[in-house]
Amino acid sequence: GREYEFNNDPRFRAEMEEVEKAGGRVVFSSGDVVFSSTALIEAMEHAVDPYHQRIASLVRRDELRGDLLTDCIAGLRNSTVVVVGEVIRDTYVLCDRPEVASESPVMTLRPLESRMYDGGAAIIARHLAAMGARPILVTALGSSPYAREMRSRLVSEGIQVRDIHIDQGVPEKQRFLVGAQKVMKVDHVEQMVLDARQQDDFVALAQAAAQDATDGAIIADFGLGLLSAPLVQRLAAAMRPHVRILAGDVSGRRAALRSMHDMDLLCPSEEEIRTAFRMYQEGLPAVVWKLMEETRTRRVMVTMASEGLIDFQPREGGSGKGWQSRLLSEHIPALNPIAIDALGCGDAMLAASTLALCHGQPLLTSAFVGAVAAGLESQRVGNVPISARDLRRGVARVRDLHLAYVIPEVIPPRPGTPRRIAS
Repeated sequence: GREYEFNNDPRFRAEMEEVEKAGGRVVFSSGDVVFSSTALIEAMEHAVDPYHQRIASLVRRDELRGDLLTDCIAGLRNSTVVVVGEVIRDTYVLCDRPEVASESPVMTLRPLESRMYDGGAAIIARHLAAMGARPILVTALGSSPYAREMRSRLVSEGIQVRDIHIDQGVPEKQRFLVGAQKVMKVDHVEQMVLDARQQDDFVALAQAAAQDATDGAIIADFGLGLLSAPLVQRLAAAMRPHVRILAGDVSGRRAALRSMHDMDLLCPSEEEIRTAFRMYQEGLPAVVWKLMEETRTRRVMVTMASEGLIDFQPREGGSGKGWQSRLLSEHIPALNPIAIDALGCGDAMLAASTLALCHGQPLLTSAFVGAVAAGLESQRVGNVPISARDLRRGVARVRDLHLAYVIPEVIPPRPGTPRRIAS
C-alpha cells in the first residue's frame, strides 16, 4: 500500500533493505502489481500449484475440520433470519449469435428465449430457506402480476413476506446472452422513493420482524433507492438489540456501505469498499481498518472476484494505532476461479456465512462455507438457490482437493543419471 511509503518502522526498513540487497525492488502500490501477477502464477502452475497448496493449508486448520464443517451445515437449519432490502427481477434473454446490422456497424441480436429469476433480497431469502432456515423478508412490493407471482413463490418456499405497498413494479435487470456469454445488460429500474411516513412504517416493520427472529438479520442495499443512507442507519439501530448476528451487504455505487453501523459482518467487494472511502492507493487492510473504525463493524469479508475473498477481524489483545497490530486476515481462494455466471455469488456467500455465524462458528469457518456457496453458485446460470445438500457436497469436494497429485518442485533424477556434486 501507498501508506508504507512513509513508514519509518525499523522492522519494515530492515526488510526493505534486505530485498534491495538481494537485487529486488520495493514498489508501493494499492495492490495492482500484486494482482497482475496472476499470469506469472499461471505460468508456474506446472512447477508449483499455489491454489492447491493454499487449499491444502486451509483444510488442515482446526476451524475447517471435516466434522466441524458437517456440524456447521447441519446447524444451519431452523435459524430465523430477517432479510431487509429491495427485490429485483433478473431476466436472461437467450439470443442467437450476434451479427452486424447492414445499415450501420451495430450488433444485432435475435432473442430465442427468456428466463426470469428472483434477485436482490428475494434470492437471499430463498438461499436461506434452501439451507434450512426460516427467513422473513421485509421489502417494498407493488401490485403488478410479477410481484404477486414472486410473493406466492416465496411463501410456497416457507418465506414470510412482510412489505409496504408502493406504486412501482418490481425493478428488472435484463441480460442478453449468446451461449453462456453475456453481451449486453439493460436496467429497467425506476428509483424507489419512500416518504417520511413510509420510512417510519418500514423501520417499524423491520423492527417487529427482528423481534420475531432473534438469530440474525441481513440488510441488503442494492442501490435502487429503497434504502437511503439515513434509513439504513435507522434500520441497523432498530434491529441491533433484537438479533445475535447483524450482517450487511451492498451492490452498486449508490449503496450506503458507510451507513451500516454496529454490524457483525459486512461483505463488500474490493471495488465497493475502495469507492466508498475514495481510497484507491492504500493497501486493502488499511481500507478495511478504516471501514471497521468508522462503522464499528466486527468482521469484514472482502470479495475479489476470481482472486477469492479475504476475511478480516480484530486481533485479540491487539494494541497500537494502526491495522498492522490490530487486524487479522485470512485469504480463501476462489473455489471455482472460472465462473460460468458470476451473478448471485455474493448473495449465496452472504446467506451461508451469516447462517454459520448465527450457529456460533468462527469467522474462518463461516467464510469458508460462504466461499463454497459462492463457488457452487458460479457454476449455475441465473439466480438458483443453494441448498444444504449442495453445501455438503461442495465441502466434501473441496476437502478432497488437497489429495490431488501435484508435480513436485524438485524432480528426483532417473536411475543411472549422472549427478553433479558441488565442490
